[in-house]
Amino acid sequence: MKTILQINASLNSANGQSTKLANELVARLRTQHPEAGLIVRDLARDPVPHLDAERFAAFVTPKEQRTAAQQVLVAYSDRLIGELKRADVIVLGLPMYNFGVPSQLKAWIDHIARAGVTFRYTEKGPVGLLAGRKAFVLATRGGRYAGTPTDLQTQYVRQILAFVGITDVEFVYAEGLAYGEEPMRQALLGAHAAIREIRLQERIAA
Repeated sequence: MKTILQINASLNSANGQSTKLANELVARLRTQHPEAGLIVRDLARDPVPHLDAERFAAFVTPKEQRTAAQQVLVAYSDRLIGELKRADVIVLGLPMYNFGVPSQLKAWIDHIARAGVTFRYTEKGPVGLLAGRKAFVLATRGGRYAGTPTDLQTQYVRQILAFVGITDVEFVYAEGLAYGEEPMRQALLGAHAAIREIRLQERIAA
């Protein structure tokens, strides 16, 4: 394994429970693979601009026709995609806000899901171009949603990652964090135990 990309989506940055779990997993992976480099993108400390008409127009304008202003906008998106392309493993710290993903994570997604760059359209439908990567998602929730119709996050995150070709996705959940001190303690203990069981397969290291 060469590179881990850690994406922290918590509004609380380093103080978020999802970030702390992501940090724990990254430390474990780097113990297993000390040669691995690390890229950390904290979406609270360094917010990604939300998609607007100007940015979208820049993305879909052919390279040779872009204005200087459009080139700047695309270059920012290209940097985010470059981080993703360099990564063998993605570790996503994912809190749940109002049943969905944080808006800052959605902004990041809107910058990295680009036709012709991270996926392409074919006669049989879209094909992701980032296959061969592994993703871990550390999902923290105030309530308990996993495995129920109210878990709108899990399928969305799996779908968007698969859309760009990342289909090897593993979730670790810490739920019921708003139910009191003991439920929170038990949920975090369960997440810590799950992280300790993770052993990255050598095929990622190729």
